[in-house]
Amino acid sequence: MLGSLKNMFKVPDLRNKIFFTLFIICLYRLGSHVPVPGIDFDAVQRLQDASKAGGVLGFLNLFSGGALTRFAVFGLGIMPYITSSIIVQLLGVVIPKLEQWRQEGAVGQRKITQTTRYLTVALAIMQSTGLAFVFHRGGRGFNVSGDIDLIPNFTVPRVLLVVLSMTAGTAFVMWLGELITQRGIGQGMSIIIFANVVSGMPAGGAAVRAEGGDIKFGIILALTLTLLVAIVFIEQGQRRIPVQFAKRVVGRRMYGGQSTYIPLKVNQSGVIPIIFASSVLYFPALLSNVVPWEGVQSFINNNLAQPTSLTYIGLYGVLIVLFAYFYTAIAFDPHQRADEIRKQGGYIPGIRPGLPTERHLAGILNRITLPGSLFLAFIALLPSIFLAAWDIRNYPFAGTTLLIAVGVALETMKQIDSQLMMRNYEGFLK
Repeated sequence: MLGSLKNMFKVPDLRNKIFFTLFIICLYRLGSHVPVPGIDFDAVQRLQDASKAGGVLGFLNLFSGGALTRFAVFGLGIMPYITSSIIVQLLGVVIPKLEQWRQEGAVGQRKITQTTRYLTVALAIMQSTGLAFVFHRGGRGFNVSGDIDLIPNFTVPRVLLVVLSMTAGTAFVMWLGELITQRGIGQGMSIIIFANVVSGMPAGGAAVRAEGGDIKFGIILALTLTLLVAIVFIEQGQRRIPVQFAKRVVGRRMYGGQSTYIPLKVNQSGVIPIIFASSVLYFPALLSNVVPWEGVQSFINNNLAQPTSLTYIGLYGVLIVLFAYFYTAIAFDPHQRADEIRKQGGYIPGIRPGLPTERHLAGILNRITLPGSLFLAFIALLPSIFLAAWDIRNYPFAGTTLLIAVGVALETMKQIDSQLMMRNYEGFLK
């Protein structure tokens, strides 16, 4: 392990990429502590205390690395870009033009990337405007208790300054992520999310220990390590479907005849179903401000706005399973993959090309998605159940944090591993 770590810094190109990535992360963390001009810092402190109870504010704060409750320039974090990417990916199923761009290779990918950037800026403008009005009105809709007014001098120029600062911060974060992808190591947006969620782990652990004591903290720590091993095991698990390519003669040469496989991961959708499910459950909490019926408002506040309620936990688990199937069906299209295999002269042994291959791939995908989706729900809910049973509210979304941290760390280590293996060094992964 130490030898592989030393080899990382022996290769100049890899060493420069690692240092560049670390520099961008430090620059991002610096920007997440620079506040937007014209806000009340005493109200910011009260908002940070309110975010520890979880709910909508706690989830959004998780993906911004605490910058949202500080109302920093990078307060929106990478969430507008994530939302934009998901929207573009979903629209690719129903809009033929996006599907055409996806099939055009590098040129089409540049067009999709440009569309995602424009949509990100538009979402940042809408979200920053909404946050300015929400936090001027006391944080209603985010389950924030008390009267918190972050913008006491609520004038049109001041609101425009806040919106412009946070939108520019989002565009700058998006540029930093693309810089990491191009000149650093790992996928830039994932690295930024990783930095955000990991930055809150020490404070979250200290909060659990202060609120629950050493014994409960030790149990939570042991549970976290166990889940860590389970996540690594499942994330590495895959079903390999063998594919045989027939031999063909072109002129005097014979091509084909080789065997390969299609790797289908057990957790094909990653952490996306958790983000989808959380967004759907937080939507009623945001709408509770405009619903005129007190009974509906009371039900939403007591059940759907509290991450520790049984109703919330049950719906959360069901939605994670449903969205895992939904996103997997979008990410891996059996019809498209079967058509590609047929056009390349390949076949799955024992399965005829065409429709039988499509049915075979769809059946395998459905079977392996079930344990993967149940695992996602289990990881997301188990820490929340323990924390709710002990009435500990200062460390929300522990399972989500672990999934993101482990997933991004594994993907980044694979890239470093491939760089080392290319230069005849021994890698980290065996």
